[in-house]
Amino acid sequence: MSPLDLLRSYTRKRQTNVAEIFVRVSNKSADIPFFGSKVSAGFPSPAADHVEVRLSADQYLVKNPTATYFVRVKGDSMVNAGIYSGDVLVVDRSVEPSIGQIILAEVDGEFTVKYLGQNQLVPANAHYSAIPFDEADTVALIGVVTGSMRKFP
Repeated sequence: MSPLDLLRSYTRKRQTNVAEIFVRVSNKSADIPFFGSKVSAGFPSPAADHVEVRLSADQYLVKNPTATYFVRVKGDSMVNAGIYSGDVLVVDRSVEPSIGQIILAEVDGEFTVKYLGQNQLVPANAHYSAIPFDEADTVALIGVVTGSMRKFP
């Protein structure tokens, strides 16, 4: 039996690391100027005259609008994967998951974001333990995390 089959077949109370789940409101998206050249993180570059196209967040982050959700993360169980509390993740239900991908799962009625491991959900922080599928009463796969957004203070 594959890890995905095990994940779907197991149906224990864990702390969630998902604060909110959002559904996309419409197919309309704001287009924002996109600089075609790379932006230096070191010395300044005169890029203001190089706006080549307009980019929408949906166009960049969403492949299947009808199967895509946004979730806001809380907690620090995925910090070593670059996912921090307050980040908004893009979750696509239509993507077939595979070992090593970051997924949104429901474990005993609580949502969590973890790596999909062999017969377990794996955090990206050594202070947290993996969640073996056989230690949960129910585990359901919601979707694969395909992107993220972060707002700076």
